[in-house]
Amino acid sequence: MAGDVIIDQVAEKLRYDSRILVAFSGGVDSSVLLHALVSLRHHSRPDLLVRAVYVHHGLSHYADQWAEHCQTQCKLWQIDLQIVYVQVDASVTGIEAAAREARYQAIHSLLSDDEILVTAQHQDDQCETFFLALKRGSGPAGLSAMPERMSFFDHQQVRPLLNITRAEIEHYAESNSLSWIEDDSNQDDRFDRNFLRLRVLPEISRRWPQFPQMVSRSAELCAEQEALLDELLTPVLEGMIKPDGAINISALAQVSVIQRRALLRRWFRYHQVMMPSRSQLDKIWLDVALSKPDAEPQFQLGSSQIRRYRENLYLLPSMQNIGSINLSWDGCEPLELPDNLGQLIISHDKGVAIVSPENNQCVSIRFTAPGADIIRIVGREHSRTLKKLWQELSVPPWQRQRIPLVYYGQTLIAAIGFFVTAEGSPKEERPVWRICWTDSQGNALN
Repeated sequence: MAGDVIIDQVAEKLRYDSRILVAFSGGVDSSVLLHALVSLRHHSRPDLLVRAVYVHHGLSHYADQWAEHCQTQCKLWQIDLQIVYVQVDASVTGIEAAAREARYQAIHSLLSDDEILVTAQHQDDQCETFFLALKRGSGPAGLSAMPERMSFFDHQQVRPLLNITRAEIEHYAESNSLSWIEDDSNQDDRFDRNFLRLRVLPEISRRWPQFPQMVSRSAELCAEQEALLDELLTPVLEGMIKPDGAINISALAQVSVIQRRALLRRWFRYHQVMMPSRSQLDKIWLDVALSKPDAEPQFQLGSSQIRRYRENLYLLPSMQNIGSINLSWDGCEPLELPDNLGQLIISHDKGVAIVSPENNQCVSIRFTAPGADIIRIVGREHSRTLKKLWQELSVPPWQRQRIPLVYYGQTLIAAIGFFVTAEGSPKEERPVWRICWTDSQGNALN
């Protein structure tokens, strides 16, 4: 009976999907999910194109055996399996979060354009997630726990077993004589989720057998409340966000504290970065948004940073300090820029036009201009300090040392994408260089 329930549930949740990538660990949950999909494909959905991925973290000395088990199982069920090896860096976020991030990135790289990711989280997992959010002091968004369907980068992630209990999954596995992996780390109650699974929730369920179902219902109600807030606040947020993704401080100051927090949380979600705690959110507002006009405040949030410029808050990735870098360049080959800033190339038909260097001139690319206190640029009658120019061109302080500056010897010739100096202006008797600044995909940035 449990088998019919599980297969029917998977069929219902995936009725409009036909290309599926299953996150397959070899454990009982993902084994049941994959088996249900194989059964569904065989009996009623021959259009289903199912494949699986096993992410090899290398964190357990059994990982090679688990990968081999997954290969054997997928071969038996005629499922294409891809094994992906990842490196886990736990130095910043801890081992669980680092492993999860590495897993997500690896899976995302495998998804084809019209494919969805299907994972095997179930009702008991939902209950554990709810408790972990409760422990962190989360609001309705966190207590919504895991949705059945959500965005996964530029794809969709579906969890068709969220209404199925762990007991039902184990009964299905035993009834169909499935074999699966038992991860030894699941018995280590030093991990919060294992502590809940092994020691807390069994005791609660003995007292209140329907407790996981009630938690699931509470999570759904929290999700509904968040969906309603999204519906009401999205038009307000869209009116505050600038084309470059910044959010206007003056507009935020005009709403209530509660609404401002809700809007800022949605702004962070818009940028797909980690959600700050309430205390962090208030600190960002007080220390960054409301700091003195002449200050250059910033707040570090995980691998992102929040900065202010001209009455707007910006959410930025962490950036290396590249101010001291000096790159020689002959223009013959593309020049790779540091910190993923793309590359410079000489183009015949596009880019910044500057006078070509003479044979004996050394061409270099720098990111600071200590010797260019006063400069005159093409199109301006009067000279300016470089700092004043950046201000007039509305270039935020953090971008000023990330713009390639072209030097001939010790003379500043151009800031690619922003200006050409009088010394760099094309001259009749000299050939012209056209420098194009492109990103890693070859898209022009100037």
